[in-house]
Amino acid sequence: MIHIRVGATGPSDIAAILDFWANHAENNSRPLDSSDALIGLLERDRDALILAIENDEIIGTVIAGWNGWRSCLYRLAVREDKRRQGIGKLLIDQAIERFKTFGGTRIDAMILDENETAHKAWISYGFEPQEDWSRWVKKI
Repeated sequence: MIHIRVGATGPSDIAAILDFWANHAENNSRPLDSSDALIGLLERDRDALILAIENDEIIGTVIAGWNGWRSCLYRLAVREDKRRQGIGKLLIDQAIERFKTFGGTRIDAMILDENETAHKAWISYGFEPQEDWSRWVKKI
């Protein structure tokens, strides 16, 4: 049975989450995930990390970040053998409920341009590309 858990429970979760992202989250151009960064996220906003768990294993994740102004989704990932079973929708729905508590009115999600499979999933969740915006980044 799949259940949704908010936040991590300890150091073993950190390793499991990083391993999950290394194997199931796409985007080779992103900065490497680190335990320090994940611990920092959890210290600042434990409830931003939402996990889908089955048989004590992570099968899906999303980070539902709220910066006090905007709702942002990162690291939506579902294990390959569990895709197309509604797990992504469960995670997105949990994130939406979180954002509603803050008064969020719009969600920004980061989706790779070349990941057409993900585009179909995001469209099925009710998201659409915003044609007049591009993401600009600067490494620090």
